[in-house]
Amino acid sequence: MDAQTQLELEAAAFRTLRTHLMEQRTDAQNIDMMNLAGFCRNCLSRWVQEAANERGIEMSKDEAREAYYGMTMDEWKANHQTDATQQKQAAFKQAFDENVAKK
Repeated sequence: MDAQTQLELEAAAFRTLRTHLMEQRTDAQNIDMMNLAGFCRNCLSRWVQEAANERGIEMSKDEAREAYYGMTMDEWKANHQTDATQQKQAAFKQAFDENVAKK
């Protein structure tokens, strides 16, 4: 497989993942994703931001999130986010420290 085809397939897979998380599984909470998999929608938007910044494209965290979510974080939270238990919040702190803060 040539590099361009690989790039296109990877981009298509990313778009499918985004659609799945943003349209088909809005019930999957970010905190649960982070606790189970070590990443969430916010991580995906951050990775988009980091890729843009590495290429000299200025993009803030909020801009990246709005581009990924298709809405502001406030809108997403109001429409889809549920309250997390203290147990989930404690697990999130550990998952965040292990998967995000150390980078």
